[in-house]
Amino acid sequence: MIRLRITFSKDGPLAYTSHLDLMRAWERALRRAGAPLAYSHGFNPRPRLQLAGALPLGYTGEAELLDVWLERPMSVEEFAKALSPVLSEGLRVGQVRQVSLNEPALQTRTVSAEYRVTVEWGEPSEQIKARVECVLAAENLPHERRGKQYDLRPLIERLEVEQVGGGEVVLGMKLVARPGATARPEAVLEVLRMGDAFARYHRQRLLCEV
Repeated sequence: MIRLRITFSKDGPLAYTSHLDLMRAWERALRRAGAPLAYSHGFNPRPRLQLAGALPLGYTGEAELLDVWLERPMSVEEFAKALSPVLSEGLRVGQVRQVSLNEPALQTRTVSAEYRVTVEWGEPSEQIKARVECVLAAENLPHERRGKQYDLRPLIERLEVEQVGGGEVVLGMKLVARPGATARPEAVLEVLRMGDAFARYHRQRLLCEV
C-alpha cells in the first residue's frame, strides 16, 4: 500500500459544490483513471481519501490537499498522467507526491490557512486601513458561531489591505485552522463591519506542521 498527496485547485463550477460532492467527484475521477484505490473495512467500504480541510460552499482554492491510499504501488508520474484527463471541470492537479503511510492525518497537522477576500466596498483606502488597524489593535474580539461564544482576535494571525479600487477591496488574511480553533473569513469581515457586503473567498494555501 502507498499514500499519495495531491495538491489541487478548485474553482469554476465546482466552487458551489458541497464537501460531499467534491469527494464524490474525486472518487469518480480516480476510478476513471484506473487508480488501484485502497478501501476502508467494515459494512460499507469506502475509498481511503482524506482532505486536509473542507472548503465552505462558494469558496475557491488553489493549493488544497488530498491524500489517497492505493493498494499497490504506482509511480507518481503514471498516477498524475492518468488522472488529469478525467478530472471534473474546475479541478486541476498541481502536484502529486508520495508520503509516509505513518504520517498523521492531514486534518490534525493543519495549523492555519491563507485567504484572499475580494469585497465590494466603496470606501477610500485610508478608511479601510483604519478598520483593519482597529481590529488588529483590539485585545479581544468577542464573536459567536453556531450559538457558541469565542474570542476571534487570537485566531487572526495576519490581516492586511492588498488592493483598493474600482469599488472593491482585496484583503489578505492568515487565520488559525486547528481542530477546535478555526477562524473563517466571514467572521473577520463581520468584525470589520463589512459583513453585509458581497464578497468572494479564495483560499490560497493551507499551512501544516512540519
